[in-house]
Amino acid sequence: MPVLVAPDAFGGALRAPAVAAAIGRGLERAGVTPLPELCPVASGGDGTIEVLLPALGGQTADGFALVEDGATAIVEATGSSRTTGQLVVAALQTGAAVVVVAAGTGSCDDRGAGAIAAIEQAGGLGGATLVVLCDVRAAWQAGETSSLRRDPRGVAMTAAGGGLAGALWAQFDARLVAGAPFVLEALDFDARMRAARAVVVGEGRLDRDTMAGRVTGEIATRARQSGVPCYAIVGERAIDRFDARILDLQAVLEAPSLQQIEGAGEALADFL
Repeated sequence: MPVLVAPDAFGGALRAPAVAAAIGRGLERAGVTPLPELCPVASGGDGTIEVLLPALGGQTADGFALVEDGATAIVEATGSSRTTGQLVVAALQTGAAVVVVAAGTGSCDDRGAGAIAAIEQAGGLGGATLVVLCDVRAAWQAGETSSLRRDPRGVAMTAAGGGLAGALWAQFDARLVAGAPFVLEALDFDARMRAARAVVVGEGRLDRDTMAGRVTGEIATRARQSGVPCYAIVGERAIDRFDARILDLQAVLEAPSLQQIEGAGEALADFL
């Protein structure tokens, strides 16, 4: 049974596929057999297209991806709300019936106002459906001003993307979806995990937010429930013993660079 290597990106510094490849090289160098299975993942924000496109097939087009023969488009939110809205419009103009917006925890610059303006100026959704991927469960706060068609305050996941998720939910009836489960389902992760002898996760900073919607926490929970040992290689460990016990990670190794990550992968062989 292979080791399943399923890291997230290490912030904006190291992409998930590069991290997965480095861990895999380390395991191979240590003589772990059979060869590890690489499965880079994302939480539903930056890097989502990069990990989903190889699994779903499709093509990239002007800053977004088209899958399912063009029926579905995937857009990653940018720091500019208006730019994100313009990408949604461009995806709609290809004829996509569903536009998936990977909002993650990205910091939207205006709580979605620019995205709303861009979409409405282009004539709206035209009958298409918006799905917003979120990696936080937090809601717009009670004291925040809302002049939208619906009130997003207090609604779970509306704070994702710096409030972009709430704006799209309120104005266009977008469907808010937890990003990590969405990505894992698309990657057929559960079946691959159950066929593995162990899982290796990774992210830039292991902290309490890991358990509040990020894919590393989601994988650790699934591994625990399935009885599959789970190990972590992270850029920084910032989690206390209690939270670490909840995640049930068998070992946590710190490695902030690709060279160190490869070394950590080799060191993991002693635990497997």
